[in-house]
Amino acid sequence: MGTTTEDSVTTTDTGLGTTASPGPGAGSGATPTTGAADLGLIHDVAERLMGAMTSVIEGKPEVVRTTITVLFAGGHLLIEDVPGVGKTMLAKTLARSIDATVRRIQFTPDLLPSDVTGVSIFNQDARRFEFRPGAIFANVVVGDEINRASPKTQSALLESMEERQVTVDGTTYTLQAPFIVMATQNPIEMEGTYPLPEAQRDRFMARISMGYPAPSAELDLLESHGSSSPLDALTPVTDADTINRVVHAVSQVHASPAIRQYIVDLVTRSRATTALRLGASPRAALHLLRASRAYAALEGRDHVIPDDVQVLAGPVLAHRLMPSSETQLARRTTAEVVTDLLRQVPVPPSAR
Repeated sequence: MGTTTEDSVTTTDTGLGTTASPGPGAGSGATPTTGAADLGLIHDVAERLMGAMTSVIEGKPEVVRTTITVLFAGGHLLIEDVPGVGKTMLAKTLARSIDATVRRIQFTPDLLPSDVTGVSIFNQDARRFEFRPGAIFANVVVGDEINRASPKTQSALLESMEERQVTVDGTTYTLQAPFIVMATQNPIEMEGTYPLPEAQRDRFMARISMGYPAPSAELDLLESHGSSSPLDALTPVTDADTINRVVHAVSQVHASPAIRQYIVDLVTRSRATTALRLGASPRAALHLLRASRAYAALEGRDHVIPDDVQVLAGPVLAHRLMPSSETQLARRTTAEVVTDLLRQVPVPPSAR
């Protein structure tokens, strides 16, 4: 059977409720404004997380930065690469850096949806059904090798990732904020894998690849990881409440009408190009906006510029797109198609 483990526990309760909490940036009609104090908080937390994570994940500062960007944007992260390059280590490093509830799910072909979401069990003494929360009830959920589980089990994550709630036997339970799913997967051509459904991929804000380390970084890895893992000595550098404050502050970063139009133009062009048979969804546009706000805040700005959108367009859009048969025959990737879209869509002249 698939396994679930709890890596760390806080004194907070499980956060079970009967209504869903709104997602980041939802329900606000006011003009976003981020003050100097908020930017200072974001910078401070980001620096602490960068320092902690790069002490374990060596030679991959951009990967770590994108991971923190997704966390601050209130999204979920998909890490795809071949076995052995540090996908699970990256997810565990972020989880260990935050003083929050953490659960790890080892996805296997026989893992059941109820193992993820929870199940109602009849208590004979009390003569009533009682809900036993599944592994999804945590602030940070590390899903290891998600595409080794059946599509039915993969789909058990859909409601929780989008609406931050779980419905079991007609009762809805709210997931406690912050809530981030960090899932790893092997390339679909690897043995024993199932492709993620389109709806599942679309719920991940970004997809990143670790890649092989540079020779110098790999040599450092042999020296630092040879006898023990730096993860064992890693201690939390922030907590769940602080992350909630950061996510709220990031949602207030200003995105001008020109920036929003730029994002709409990008996703619209993806739906019209013959290189794709499935373009970017409206959810993709929302995720690109939120991620761009987080990236701008990490750069110390209270507003988004086109460069932020361009940096994140690949990680945010590529995994949602489906190439046309011509693109597949040409052995071109969706990331290359996104690069083409960035060249084709005019950049707005004003950022503010």
